[in-house]
Amino acid sequence: MAGEDIYGSSEHQQFRAVVRKFVQTELAPRAREFDEMGRPDKAIFKRLGELGLLGIRYDPKYGGQGLDYSYQAVFLEELALCDNSGVAMGISVQTDMATPALHHFGSEELKQKYLVPAIAGEQVAAIAVTEPGAGSDVAGIKTRAVRDGADWVINGSKMFITNTANADWLCLLAVTDPGAGYGGYTQIVVPTDTPGFSFRLLDKIGNRGSDTGLLFFDDVRVPVANTIGHPNRGFQQQMAQFQDERMVPVVTSPVSARRLWELTLAHAQQRVAFGKPLAKMQVNRFKFVEMMIQITAAQEMAHRCIRKMVRGEDVTLDVSMAKVFCANAKQYVATTCVQLFGGSGYIWENPAARAFVDSRLGTIGGGADEVMKEVVAKLLQI
Repeated sequence: MAGEDIYGSSEHQQFRAVVRKFVQTELAPRAREFDEMGRPDKAIFKRLGELGLLGIRYDPKYGGQGLDYSYQAVFLEELALCDNSGVAMGISVQTDMATPALHHFGSEELKQKYLVPAIAGEQVAAIAVTEPGAGSDVAGIKTRAVRDGADWVINGSKMFITNTANADWLCLLAVTDPGAGYGGYTQIVVPTDTPGFSFRLLDKIGNRGSDTGLLFFDDVRVPVANTIGHPNRGFQQQMAQFQDERMVPVVTSPVSARRLWELTLAHAQQRVAFGKPLAKMQVNRFKFVEMMIQITAAQEMAHRCIRKMVRGEDVTLDVSMAKVFCANAKQYVATTCVQLFGGSGYIWENPAARAFVDSRLGTIGGGADEVMKEVVAKLLQI
């Protein structure tokens, strides 16, 4: 699964072993339980913090490990094998979506108050950008933050927010200067115990091990000191944070797709129909070949992005293309595997059934395919 030139060192392998043990002993056995709960319990975040897995790339000054992105990729790969994509998503929101901007742009005071406990697993974070009327079109958000003395007063709503019920604080993107276009948005840390904040959980068809909801802000008042970075620079900061977010499906999709391919092949080699195993029928053998072509190509695209992240290069073009390809490859594999399992593939206990439902989010969340293609077209000057 991993290219030797990316993370084949003994240090990487030792790190992978730590993550794998945690996933196999503390996440995978509780996969069904987390679905029933609708989210992982907060003790999981605390345990991740104790193992140093919530701040892999972050400055040791704040409790991080100060490692490069290759180690984060190892973490995400192993997390993808926890048998519950919802839980994996909730954790990756903490590590790759809600905290990068705070680490890169936040004040020392904000980092000590919110980043340090997030890295330690003592607090859970969520990223609040999408709204009922604005998803991938971030410039269309309407939630307002108006300055009143030393405070921001926030009104509006957010939609499809992961970690809704677990979150202790939000990395919120709000409009602070309506007439300034892309220069009128600000990122703000909003504690969820602030008066005027409320939420309602949503009932998703998949990824049921994560809590996703609708957030409401009714004259929510937080200090201006909770501003992440510079006021009215939030749009640019969020665009940078999106690249971390989009790397998650790029890294995880090929790994989880390969795992499903292996499980399905084992089934097809044992399941006999019309006198021979399913895997010996040419039509099915070709399906396995076609899936492996997609998985291998997706893995190579992921490796390209990882290398660029490690080198600190701009990954926008590559990750935008890779997100489209990797998410669709995973969806194709899941759909094909359901067919190969036959009737049992339509039963929820079957990993193909779960992957079939869960993988559908990949082409929508974190930037829909259509938006990613627009980004690529602009970067290619088409």
